[in-house]
Amino acid sequence: MPITVTPFEAGIGADISGVDLSEVSPAEVDQIRKAWVAHQVLRFRGQKLDDDSLANFSANFGELEGAPIGFKTMNYKTDRPEVTVISNIKIDGEAIGGLGDGEAEWHSDMTYIDMPPDASALYSLEIPASGGNTWFMDMYDAYDALSDDLKAKLNGLTCKHDATRSSDGKLRNGFEETYSREDLPGAIHPLVIQHPESGRNALYLGRRLNAHVMELSPAESDALLDQLWVHVRAHAKTWSQEWQIGDLVMWDNRCTMHRRDSFDASSRRLMHRTQVRGSTKPVAA
Repeated sequence: MPITVTPFEAGIGADISGVDLSEVSPAEVDQIRKAWVAHQVLRFRGQKLDDDSLANFSANFGELEGAPIGFKTMNYKTDRPEVTVISNIKIDGEAIGGLGDGEAEWHSDMTYIDMPPDASALYSLEIPASGGNTWFMDMYDAYDALSDDLKAKLNGLTCKHDATRSSDGKLRNGFEETYSREDLPGAIHPLVIQHPESGRNALYLGRRLNAHVMELSPAESDALLDQLWVHVRAHAKTWSQEWQIGDLVMWDNRCTMHRRDSFDASSRRLMHRTQVRGSTKPVAA
């Protein structure tokens, strides 16, 4: 059965059917990669993957990244060190995974490092009856929808991405509650980047919390970033993934942002995640 690519009506993302991710051929990997670059987010339904299968499939797209900051010191048990647990489940009062059950704000993964992941893949093992949907935003579209004046204003500007807090707003292990603007840990990236494979320009915001534009005063930085975040929420294309057990969703971290809805803390949600290490630093458009 050949691979079928069915784009979502939202204008971002596509369903991929006709493939067993536990045993993909080189030709299938090539088709999947082309679809991933073209559609930014891919969903594969009805998969049956153990940690080896998940890691081996993900490694077709590059060297796998280790766990993010703060995850390495917690009791996450997987069969492969490249696989991270995302879960609200607790055993004997201790969390087995990260990010709990609260809302996770719009962000791109690990943009607080110099070479953020190219891709992330999330596989569902247990899901709540409702809630916990994952949303994706098209950052090509976010850039294209900017006015010409604002595009010109962003030329040459860079932004520091905060390393101290996770996407649910919690302080990561080993960091202080507050830092000066100058001392804030994190990486500096262009506000507009050129995707190394598609060649398209994307707005590159990372996340809002504690971010600042290096070339502007604090007041000017806050005003510009607030303007950009209002813009993307109002104008960029988005798609919501309503999870089923056995779904694997893979996204291009260089040209998308994502967020998660909260869900009932008494229900169980268990996901395993891999991330493909960045192949290049984000380059200004």
